[in-house]
Amino acid sequence: MIALQAYWREKRWDGLGLSLAGLCLVHCLATSIVFALLASAGGVLFSPLIHEVGLALAIVFGIVALVKGLFEHGFMMPAAIGSLGIGVMSGALTLPHGGTEIVYTMVGVAILALGHDLNLRASR
Repeated sequence: MIALQAYWREKRWDGLGLSLAGLCLVHCLATSIVFALLASAGGVLFSPLIHEVGLALAIVFGIVALVKGLFEHGFMMPAAIGSLGIGVMSGALTLPHGGTEIVYTMVGVAILALGHDLNLRASR
């Protein structure tokens, strides 16, 4: 036990230094890898094509689900609100990439989700 305490007193600073150097190395490597992955994914995720394909899918699924619900329960409100959401999302594609486009897209998605939620509630 005494030998271990003497070893710790003598070598602790080297041990702490090596530990901190190891943590720094892990941090630097992890940060570089994460930023590289985000840069690669960012190029794909911010591509106008992915937004256009996403909007096309939203339109197709919106038409199928909301029109089907309209015929099942007969309430126009869910389809009208869902259509408004799709319209806001479509309008967002005309804006330059940036904060305004993101806000309008998120608002459109939220409105469309509200239309789907109302559609589900009306179908019960």
